[in-house]
Amino acid sequence: MITWMQRHKKWLIITIWISTIAFVGAGFVGWGQYSYGDKAGAIAKVGKIEITQGSLQKSYSRLYTKYNEMFQGNFDEEKAKQFGLQKQALEQLVQQALLLNLAASYNLELSDSELIAALTQQEYFFKDGVFDKKSYKIVLSQNNLSTKEYEIDLRKDLLIQKLLKLLPVETSENEINILNTLMNITDKINYKVLSLDDIKVDTSDALVKPFWETNKNNFMSSVSYDVKYIIQERVIQTYDDKKIINYYNDNKTHFKDSEGKILSLKDAKDIIIKELNAKATKDKALRTYIAYKKGKLAADIVFMSATVSSKENIFDASTLEKITKLSLTSPYMKPILVNGIYHTFELLKVNPSMPKSYEDAKSDVVTIYTVQTKKKKLQELANNSIATFKGTNTSFITSRDIDQITGLTQAEATEFLQKLFTSDKKRSYIVLNSKKIILYYILEQKLLDKSNNDLAYSVKKLKSGIFNKALIKTLENKYQTEIFLQGL
Repeated sequence: MITWMQRHKKWLIITIWISTIAFVGAGFVGWGQYSYGDKAGAIAKVGKIEITQGSLQKSYSRLYTKYNEMFQGNFDEEKAKQFGLQKQALEQLVQQALLLNLAASYNLELSDSELIAALTQQEYFFKDGVFDKKSYKIVLSQNNLSTKEYEIDLRKDLLIQKLLKLLPVETSENEINILNTLMNITDKINYKVLSLDDIKVDTSDALVKPFWETNKNNFMSSVSYDVKYIIQERVIQTYDDKKIINYYNDNKTHFKDSEGKILSLKDAKDIIIKELNAKATKDKALRTYIAYKKGKLAADIVFMSATVSSKENIFDASTLEKITKLSLTSPYMKPILVNGIYHTFELLKVNPSMPKSYEDAKSDVVTIYTVQTKKKKLQELANNSIATFKGTNTSFITSRDIDQITGLTQAEATEFLQKLFTSDKKRSYIVLNSKKIILYYILEQKLLDKSNNDLAYSVKKLKSGIFNKALIKTLENKYQTEIFLQGL
């Protein structure tokens, strides 16, 4: 049971610390139309509370940082889209707003003294073991945050903590005893692992081709797009001192050192020239785009062409997505950066998806046919073997003794024991998420005579998760949620 709770804790406990400020020092990530400086404009409203683009971007940035740590630095915007990070970020803010609406209905507030007390205990602002105001400002500056923004978010977080303390979840001795009993049930079993690797499949054309004939509409070519495009080479120019000084004065907050201090004009000069060249390159690309649309391109312009699809794409996923939104009546795309170089596209033709020939689809067909046939035959083998199989005997084991189950990974053994100790059958089989099937026969069962002192915490954690989930569901029905941003 404990293992089960650990593996499924994300479903048991709703994340309510969604305005936690522990992302400080991790940096920000932006996407699409959003910019760091754009803090205004409601993209959603929950009850009386509005959610702004700025707060959505910060929530997105925190999630991005967490996923990037999980993927050991190999997380990118494409994976972010696959994981639906924008939607997750908005859902977190909606949950936060629901709780803040409830706090407002109780007239619950957080005093300035409570805010200061919590702020001065945050160790990432410490210097020599104590809170340091200078360090506080430097860290926030390095993350494009003002002290006002940070303290608004922290105030929300602390207010939610205060609210939840008014809704305590208690445990009873009977609940602890019940869980203790469940944790101390032990089984001595005989088990056998059946794997898809044990099944051999004939993949001759005589068997695979009829399968393709029946399912040929599941093996379609990708929609592809014929495009023509222009590449804008980087512009490199020389700028006089006046131009450089004016640009520095207008944009000096761009130029900071590692401690968040604004660089001098001398130290920032190379960066300024780089930004001016980038701006000139973009301006030239836009002028070329306008001339392209008007049919007034210079004679020396060089066109390139390509056919792109989800299967064959020489650009990137973001570029392909933009190409798919073009139409033959509106075929031109404004210049976009592809690998740091501006490209201007024109859509020439859309090639619709078509059923693949058997030869073109064969590798995919064989893979799917093999998997489906193996699963079917493995299921048949399990059904035919339940009554007579001979496997491995264990000693008395509990739901936590995953090291006693050989032939499985830790995750598989954990899943098997979870399902075994919730089954009411003495002889049966269990299908794992990995598609392996475990035949088992319970030889003997007994109850251990010992108690677990940590169970009170586990029961409370489990009940809190259930309560919090129900609370959010109730608040969703109580406060209307309006989403103004398309696609979320």
